[in-house]
Amino acid sequence: MSQESVEQAIQRAGTAVQLLRNSPIRPHTFPVQAEFTNWRSEQRAWRESVALLDQSHHMTDLYIQGPDASRLLSDLGVNSFKNFGPGRAKQYVAVNHDGQLIGDAVLFHLEQDVYDLVGHPPVLDWVQYNLETGDYDATTERDDNSYDRVSGPPKVYRYELQGPNAVALLEKVTGVPVPETRFFHMADFTIAGHRVRGLRHGMAGQPGFELFGPWEEGDAVREAILAEGEAFDLVRVGAKAYSTANLESAWVPAPIPAVFSGERMKGYREWLKTPAMGSLGGSMDSADIEDYYVTPYDVGYGSIVKFDHEFVGRAALEEITQNPPRVKVTLVWHAEDVAAAIGSLYRRDELPAKFVEFPKARYALHQSDKVLRDGELVGISMDVGYIANERSMVSLATVDLAHSEAGTQVTVVWGENPNSAKPGVEAHRQVEIRATVAPAPYVQFAREAYRSK
Repeated sequence: MSQESVEQAIQRAGTAVQLLRNSPIRPHTFPVQAEFTNWRSEQRAWRESVALLDQSHHMTDLYIQGPDASRLLSDLGVNSFKNFGPGRAKQYVAVNHDGQLIGDAVLFHLEQDVYDLVGHPPVLDWVQYNLETGDYDATTERDDNSYDRVSGPPKVYRYELQGPNAVALLEKVTGVPVPETRFFHMADFTIAGHRVRGLRHGMAGQPGFELFGPWEEGDAVREAILAEGEAFDLVRVGAKAYSTANLESAWVPAPIPAVFSGERMKGYREWLKTPAMGSLGGSMDSADIEDYYVTPYDVGYGSIVKFDHEFVGRAALEEITQNPPRVKVTLVWHAEDVAAAIGSLYRRDELPAKFVEFPKARYALHQSDKVLRDGELVGISMDVGYIANERSMVSLATVDLAHSEAGTQVTVVWGENPNSAKPGVEAHRQVEIRATVAPAPYVQFAREAYRSK
């Protein structure tokens, strides 16, 4: 693995955009079985019955422990830490000094002064860097995802049970009523004789729990759930369907981290190694990497930002909050245009459009496609895929406030010009796909009800 720093790589490539656009790093993978039945039926399960998803392998855990663990996290996170005691979790969000998003992850407060930060690496790397270079009395233990882990199994298993039958199935498996548990609070269960911790959560915007415990107990817990699952129409969900769950709940999984520019971030870029930098794909073609950055307000995290503590980027966010430029929406792609793009693969008289993969159609870790209104750039489409439950191709995007009303007609530019050197990019031509602005989350239940269930 290369030991070149991100800063060195940018200098070698000339610009951050050139470096990332031609990076060989592929989109994030889910190293579990692709399908147990088929991804359409598996998507339907979390809407109609109950789905079992294996989260054990695709996220990285950063365990943080010590007297200054809370101070470290508070110094870097936009979140409030008031009343954040053990047994709770939150969507942890970090920004750079200019208020631009570095990343997000789920922060579990496990015990007094013991935390587990779970997610994609960008925000975990940022926390690790600041711990190593700052004055904090804390230690970390890192458990990389199963794609990057050098050897051995994960430290913990994580299973997601979600769907309208999730609570009833959990009560059958445990033999006791599920306690009233607020959204992003934890409860303890006993399954197959083992203590299981459960976070009230739902990746696809449906009711359910994320269950976790020591890895060596995971097989017994999973088999106990499967043994009772048939009566509740339990469906195991593979990697293909799981990769689309965020499209229903409107979580944007990988906005480009705002770390590739700025003198105040140079020390971090010199510390960060290139395998962690990701890749950039899509029709956005600005030479300025900062045009690809977003703020927490752009991707739906505005309600998380709390100015009750000092943190990196606070002053900038205090200005941005006065007039947030963009808002998160769902774009529903016009079926005829999607069909035409796919159909171009069968015409020999022209260069085809970029291949539209199903159910998730991203070909870089950080997808950035232009959203146009009357030919003018009004936003960025960042994650696209097919929702079988809605029979719709949709993308999660951030668009200018003036063009964010539901029903607004926009155009997504699909494909690259010129084609980059990424391994997932074949020779193709750009096409324009019409889309209709819709709320985020797109699914009404996820938008209005699931946090209270």
